[in-house]
Amino acid sequence: MTAPATERRQGGAAVRAGAGGRRPTELAAIVHRLEAALGKLEVIGAQRCRVAAVRYDHRKVRRPPGGTRGAVPPSDGPPPLGDLFCCLPGERHDGHDFAAAARRAGAVAFICERDLGAKAGGATQLVVPAGRSREAMAHAACAVARDPASRISTIGVTGTNGKTTTAYLVSSILEAAGYAATVVGTLSGARTTPEAPDLQSCFEEARRAGSRARRPPAVAVEVTSHALVQHRVDGYVHDVAVFTNLSRDHLDYHKTMKAYFQAKRILFTPEHARRGVVNVGDGYGRRLAEEAAVEVTGFSVADAAQLVVGPEGSRFEIGRGRTVKLGLVGRFNVENALAAAAAARVLGIEDDLIADGLEAAKAPPGRLEPVENDLGISVLVDYAHTPAGLENACSTLRDLLGEGCRLLVVFGAGGDRDRAKRPRMGHQVSRLAHVAVLTSDNPRHEDPDAIIEQVRRGCDGGADLHVERDRRAAIAMALSMARRGDVVLVAGKGHETTQQVGEEMFPFDDRVVVAGEAARLAGAA
Repeated sequence: MTAPATERRQGGAAVRAGAGGRRPTELAAIVHRLEAALGKLEVIGAQRCRVAAVRYDHRKVRRPPGGTRGAVPPSDGPPPLGDLFCCLPGERHDGHDFAAAARRAGAVAFICERDLGAKAGGATQLVVPAGRSREAMAHAACAVARDPASRISTIGVTGTNGKTTTAYLVSSILEAAGYAATVVGTLSGARTTPEAPDLQSCFEEARRAGSRARRPPAVAVEVTSHALVQHRVDGYVHDVAVFTNLSRDHLDYHKTMKAYFQAKRILFTPEHARRGVVNVGDGYGRRLAEEAAVEVTGFSVADAAQLVVGPEGSRFEIGRGRTVKLGLVGRFNVENALAAAAAARVLGIEDDLIADGLEAAKAPPGRLEPVENDLGISVLVDYAHTPAGLENACSTLRDLLGEGCRLLVVFGAGGDRDRAKRPRMGHQVSRLAHVAVLTSDNPRHEDPDAIIEQVRRGCDGGADLHVERDRRAAIAMALSMARRGDVVLVAGKGHETTQQVGEEMFPFDDRVVVAGEAARLAGAA
């Protein structure tokens, strides 16, 4: 937790940042960093070259001014300058197959899991043990970025639900406390937690932004279980790690809840965090608090004294009786606020500033986001896409219904994801909604009708169930069935602006569709 620095000593040389670029990194320094983390490497070729950037996509390899071309430079010439390309084995493609293209584009060195032979074109190869190329990439990215996380405050937030909102609440508190705060997560890029080189670039930009603003920089990072297993957050240590909750999700990847929990627990180790903040009101949170390898501060919704939850938000007391008026709806958002408050206290922020930050916070896009309309109904769009997320959203909105009013829910399940959660999603909506409209979400590479049928099997509650595969038509159906005073929840996609079918991405924003269909219905009335 340090203020931004304009100059730092690195490897015996002054490294000046914030001047539009950074000095290339000697490959020998990267080798030293990797061997400290992974053990002795097999280095094929000379270490006499300089690295401008770390890349994992061969299409983004660039030849900087003065960089080397395909030929091996003479030993008595200037050290070669270019990118370090990481050959990452993947589900569909293997980065080793793109080594030759990366070399032609200007790569001067490779991280690889096997000898590339002629594909390396004479460039230096850093051969790491099988399965450890991502780990190596993360440490190399930190080295080339010159460890920007060591000069900013970093808060890592993990959990099944609430990561985005908690990160935004943390950011709002930090801003109230005088930091230049940034959020890296679901709303900031293609991946919730970026790949290591991209994440380090985010940290460096945050450091520069703080320097420009003359305020200490800080970043709240949404840390997914995938990111932890895939080593995207290796090589630096968060000042605080936050755990919100754990419920069924991502078992297409982790296979079991035990493995899912173990992935989350990685964040609460000395290699990844100095301190932890854990929701002990959650069963997995209590277990984590007992097993974590770092000092943990627990919190739960019971810490919110004099709690009152209403249609406009909630009111509660923190610390020594300071009242907080939170503008986010729902009891689950009180938990998110308490998580953010606990993290801020660990950073040394006082309760008055914490309360100011919470009161200034706005809900992130697509999180129970209202959509204005002229139909006399309340329409909200939410990202809820798990059984627990749907239960939270539906329970919250049902509790806010006026007498005689109904909750109508449009929802579906994404393809290429945990199939076993689908009937559970149907169960939660069918028992909590008065009207359920089951539709397609992002089918990806699966048959939308098959997904819908798997969700429908769990719809054993009392809701009036309708099935409409076309998502736009499903939204229109719910709006047309809603009566004045009713609440319509469109769940699953939240902030997303596209729908994925196969490999194609089609423009689709639930908020835009709701507004358009509501206007059409109002005009026809």
